[in-house]
Amino acid sequence: MYIWFALKRIFRGVVMFTLLMFVFSALFNTVSEKTQRAQIREEVTMKVNRLKDLKPEQMEIFRAEETERLIKMYRLDRPVWERIMVRALNTVTFRFGNSTIMKSSGGSRLVVDIIGEALPRTILLFTSAIAIELVIGVWLGFKKAQKPGSALDRTTSIVTMVVYGLPSWWLGMMLMMTFVYTIKIFPSGGILSVPPPENGLLRMLDVLWHMALPMITLLLIGFWGLAYIVRNIVLGILQEDYIMSARARGVPENKVLFGHTLRSAAPPLVTMGLLSLLASISGAILFEGIFSWPGLGNLYWVAVQQNDIPVLLGDLAITTGIYLGGLVFLDLIYGFLDPRIKVGGKA
Repeated sequence: MYIWFALKRIFRGVVMFTLLMFVFSALFNTVSEKTQRAQIREEVTMKVNRLKDLKPEQMEIFRAEETERLIKMYRLDRPVWERIMVRALNTVTFRFGNSTIMKSSGGSRLVVDIIGEALPRTILLFTSAIAIELVIGVWLGFKKAQKPGSALDRTTSIVTMVVYGLPSWWLGMMLMMTFVYTIKIFPSGGILSVPPPENGLLRMLDVLWHMALPMITLLLIGFWGLAYIVRNIVLGILQEDYIMSARARGVPENKVLFGHTLRSAAPPLVTMGLLSLLASISGAILFEGIFSWPGLGNLYWVAVQQNDIPVLLGDLAITTGIYLGGLVFLDLIYGFLDPRIKVGGKA
C-alpha cells in the first residue's frame, strides 16, 4: 500500500512539473523567439561584413540563404505549438542549452554551468540562515509555551510584532548603513574581496566575512515569527489529556516537552521547516540585489533585464523541480511523523 501511494505521489509531482514547464515555455515563447531572430540577424550581418569580395547582389542572396538556414536550424519555421513543445520537453529533461547573453565566471555559456555557480551560493546564505532560524525558533517557541504569560513570553511576543513586519531589504539597508559605512565592520556586498585571497582557508574566511551581514539580517527577522507559531502549536498540545496524564505520573518536564509534545507537533513543524528550506533555494531578488549576493535571485533579475530566456527557464525549472520534490517528500514522510495518519487510506 505504501509503495503504491509513493509511486502515485511521485507520478503526480512529475506531471505537475511537466505542466508547469509547458506553461512557462508558452509564456516566454514570444520574447524568446524575438531575441533569437535578433541574434540571427546579427550573426548574418557579421558574416556578410566579412565577405568583402562579393557584389551587393551576391551579398543579398547570401544574407537570405544564411538567414533561412539559421531559421530552420533553430526550428523557427515550425508551427508555434511545436516550438513550444520542443522547448518545454528540453526544459523538462534539463537540456537548457546555451544562454543568449550571460556567461559563467569561467566564460561558459551553458545554462547548467551558469545556474550551477549561483545555486550553491544561494544555498550557502539562505538555506543556512533558514536552518539556524529553525533551531532558534523551535527552541524559543517551546520555551514560550512552557510558561505562557511569563516575562519571556510577553517580551518576545512584543518583539515579534515589531520585527516580523519589517521588510528584509529595509532592515538590510539600515544594517548596511550602520555596519558598513558608519562603523565599517563588514564589506558592502559581494561574496569575495577583490582581488580574492589565494589561500584556501583565507578564501573561506573571506566568504564568511561577506556572508555575515546578510546572514545577521535574515536571522534578526526570521526566527521571531517562527517561535510565535511554534509556541501556539505546542501550547495547544500541552492541554491534551495524555500530556496532563504524563505530568501527573511524574514524568520529567523536559521529557514531556521534548518527547511527548515534540512527537505530536512534528507534522506541522516539519511542514513549516521543509517549506521554508525549499523556498529559500530560490533566493530573494531584492535582498540579493542589496548585498550584491550572486545567487539565484540575482541571476533571475539579471536574466529578466537581458531577456535571457534559456537562463530564466533553467532557473525556474531547477527551483520548481526542487520545490515540488520537497512537497512529494513531505507527503511521503507524514505517515512516519504521525502514526495516526493512515497513508493512502480512505475516510
